[in-house]
Amino acid sequence: MIRVLLVDDQELMRMGFRMVLGAQEDIDVVGEAGDGLDAVHLAASLRPDVVLMDVRMPVLDGVEATKRIAEAGTAKVLVMTTFDMDEYALSALRNGASGFLLKDTPPGDLVSALRAVASGDAVVSPSVTKRLLSRFLGESGGELRDASVLEALTEREREVLVLIAKGLSNTEIARKLFLSEATVKTHVGRILAKLELRDRVQAVVLAYETGLVRPGDV
Repeated sequence: MIRVLLVDDQELMRMGFRMVLGAQEDIDVVGEAGDGLDAVHLAASLRPDVVLMDVRMPVLDGVEATKRIAEAGTAKVLVMTTFDMDEYALSALRNGASGFLLKDTPPGDLVSALRAVASGDAVVSPSVTKRLLSRFLGESGGELRDASVLEALTEREREVLVLIAKGLSNTEIARKLFLSEATVKTHVGRILAKLELRDRVQAVVLAYETGLVRPGDV
């Protein structure tokens, strides 16, 4: 069973999510919170697999709550927001969220996203990430992070990171670079370890922030 904690300051929104998720045989909604502080406390006590997190809430917003939960390692966080150009969503990704979806995401896609995050995958559309970074870094690709962090990577690892940032799957990367999928998985693991990243989402963000990939490249 995938244990899920629902976090949203709107009770009707939580009720809707509970109805959708409760209908799934492999998903168990173990708790609800109406603000980020309660979310942090419940994540620590209930130990859910995934926290479905709103970003704009009273007491403690979803970005800070995501950061605390990610740092504690108590659960993975899937962020939900109303607007795809929400600066809070980008901040949540930077602070450890494993996924980002809009609140009007179809129920089937929401369920699939939860399952993916629970299994260790990251869920964020490269096009969404591109739009977020285009807005907050600027179309010129202004760098927010020192690119020297990438010096830890080999030339092949940098190639793989570029393709991750462009939204390619491991299978697609393997085909493009004429490598086995197992080799690509090894490269991805080393990239995340060397750059101290949680998952592919943060790898995409870092690739843009350092200028390795620019919004116009995708």
